[in-house]
Amino acid sequence: MRAKEWQRGLLIGILLLVAFWLLSLIMGLAGKTHIAVSQANQVRQQYDSLEARKASLEANLASLGTARGHDAAIRTAFGVARPGEEVIVVVPPVAATATPELSWWQKVLNWF
Repeated sequence: MRAKEWQRGLLIGILLLVAFWLLSLIMGLAGKTHIAVSQANQVRQQYDSLEARKASLEANLASLGTARGHDAAIRTAFGVARPGEEVIVVVPPVAATATPELSWWQKVLNWF
């Protein structure tokens, strides 16, 4: 009877070790899955950003294909103008300064 109990105890111990080993494998897989999903999301965001940049560059390339777009790019990059064109400088309006209120004795002195 004692040998059977010892065998059962050994079997339970082995099964517990196998269960802990399987649990550690599952936890490792869960961690790797989490890392893979977060990296996939980062790659998706980078891909979307690159697609938006590609669309912007294609639009710029299409505008540069026209004579007007080519002219505008040269004017912007090098600050050049056609013969006969003049520079227009827009100056913001000067803010009106408020005149300070005169005290009663200044008003009396100004009256004389």
